[in-house]
Amino acid sequence: MESFFSLLQNNVLDAKPWATREELRTSIVRWIERTYHRRRKQKELGKLTPVKFEEKLLTQALTLAA
Repeated sequence: MESFFSLLQNNVLDAKPWATREELRTSIVRWIERTYHRRRKQKELGKLTPVKFEEKLLTQALTLAA
């Protein structure tokens, strides 16, 4: 968790002064969804990133459908 909050601090919170809480909240969610989750390997997904896991599932589904 410490590395997550460190990355969040460096990449979002300290990026600029935020005019509103809503603007900051939106930026945090966007960063997590677009950057952090796409690169982070997850144990539950067989040490794959969510994007790689979905690609693997899609490839398997297309192979079975053919």
